[in-house]
Amino acid sequence: MNFSDELIQWYLKNKRELPWRDTTNAYVIWLSEIILQQTRVEQGMPYFYRFIEKYPDVKSFAAADEGDILNLWQGLGYYSRGRNMLKTARLVVDQFGGKFPVDYQQLTGLKGIGGYTAAAISSFAANEPRAVVDGNVFRVLARYFGISEPINSTKGKKIFQHTADELLNKEHPARHNQAMMEFGAMLCKPKNPDCRLCPVKTACYAFNNNAITVLPLKLKKTKIRERFLNYLLITDHDTILMNKRDEKDIWANMYDLPLIETPARLSSAQVIALPQVNELFGREIKIIDTFPIKKHLLTHQHLHVQFIHVDSLPIKLEQKWFYINVNNLEKLPLPKIIFIFINNLFNL
Repeated sequence: MNFSDELIQWYLKNKRELPWRDTTNAYVIWLSEIILQQTRVEQGMPYFYRFIEKYPDVKSFAAADEGDILNLWQGLGYYSRGRNMLKTARLVVDQFGGKFPVDYQQLTGLKGIGGYTAAAISSFAANEPRAVVDGNVFRVLARYFGISEPINSTKGKKIFQHTADELLNKEHPARHNQAMMEFGAMLCKPKNPDCRLCPVKTACYAFNNNAITVLPLKLKKTKIRERFLNYLLITDHDTILMNKRDEKDIWANMYDLPLIETPARLSSAQVIALPQVNELFGREIKIIDTFPIKKHLLTHQHLHVQFIHVDSLPIKLEQKWFYINVNNLEKLPLPKIIFIFINNLFNL
């Protein structure tokens, strides 16, 4: 029995029952694949159900407002995925009459769909012989074949894709891809893989050469950017002053509080004493309360977030500042750290 047959046999006995697995509906598969990018199945599952309930097909998704999509996406991170999904849904309606394409080449022309996602959709929806290579597959291939080229290098990506293409079961590509991904997720895990239960361990390079903890190799990450965000909490009875973010930074088109960003960590008193704060409010403002600084981790950024409750109402509102009743905040898409702070503050 060859490698693919061994993994497929293992898969049929051990696979998890997932709502997007036993379907050829390209829209459902696309939805699950985008949600699960950079997201664990356990975390992404509730989001999948929320989206499929509110938007059961690509036409209903395409008709949605971006704010509604971002609001539903809240907490998943990588918000550009949600925005790209809306663009893709609208393209599918405009260019394909609302029928989600299953052809690999057509899929790669859609926003937010790269080679991996296109291969997954075309394979699972139409059984197109395209090898799917995600993080789980990288790991399985690196360990089994002893591939030492970093998985995130240009050369490495080509080697792994070529290996996956050569290995692909052309008669049952969808099942082969599912088996590879599930095997990496459940058995050949990043840490503490259960090699005792592995059906292919006798021919596995990593198992035979004590390289399980070494492979796969990965180039060092890009330098992490440290940012210091000082948010001003300004309330007026049951309303709170909010800010609409622009499209050029993190959390594009979402909502947060009036923000003073500084190049280094400052105390709340130092923030309030800044000339730009005085320019915004036209006079000195008084601190009512402060809160412990929270650290929020993004892929290439570490955010040091400080909330400062002040007593001043701005004389002239900034263009993107507005008051909203706290009971209506659920209508706004908020970054997770802002949502948690406000939710805890007002017991929403």
